[in-house]
Amino acid sequence: MTDLTAQFLKEVSTRLERLAGPNKAIDDAVVAVTESLEAGGVVQAFGTGHSEAFAMEIAGRAGGLIATNKIQLRTLVLRGDRKVSELGGADFERDPNIGENLLALFDIQPKDVFIIASNSGVNGSILGIALAAKARGHKVIAVTSLDHTMKVKPKHPSGKRLSEVADIVIDNLAPFGDSTMQLEGGVGVGAVSSLTAAFIAQRITIGVSEAIRQRGKTPPVYISANIPGGDEHNRALEDLYGERIRREA
Repeated sequence: MTDLTAQFLKEVSTRLERLAGPNKAIDDAVVAVTESLEAGGVVQAFGTGHSEAFAMEIAGRAGGLIATNKIQLRTLVLRGDRKVSELGGADFERDPNIGENLLALFDIQPKDVFIIASNSGVNGSILGIALAAKARGHKVIAVTSLDHTMKVKPKHPSGKRLSEVADIVIDNLAPFGDSTMQLEGGVGVGAVSSLTAAFIAQRITIGVSEAIRQRGKTPPVYISANIPGGDEHNRALEDLYGERIRREA
């Protein structure tokens, strides 16, 4: 193991240890998601850029909750009226006007809960979805870097950050700029937000599954499609939600 690898391992492991300890925000998120699912709701997960990986960790993976849906910007192209060319660059991600237009393409019900991941927590599309969800009366859970978001200017016309809109705010513990190490010459490397966000997603999933089990029910989770009976098990549970959950590429 090189010195830089050992240093990065320490940067990651110390943050994961903190996230594994007592964390009221994560506990509150587990309660909110459990209550939503018990009431027939679905978890609506959203993230852009590398934060889309968080939504993928929440929705549609082996060991994950069935009642989850990944909202993605490209649905505005696949099912809406936006052009493929608009997916290039950062303008789409920063567009503050897509909130209601994007949510209108999904079957969202009153008991659904939103989990929105954004390291910076200031891009237009992130705030657009968060504000649209709040306007519809949904609870919003944010996963963001508090260190980063408080050091940058909001890009949404509301002048708000995701952390200022959400009901529950989980700090992903990433530093400003995400990089945890500096190479000679000041080059930042060792981004950590994707790793901590994945841990948060799994801690929420595990917590919700355990809460449902403690209530005497079998947690509705995916099993790998690559083991015998996986597809049949998953489809039977997915069919309970119909078009409310989508597994588009």
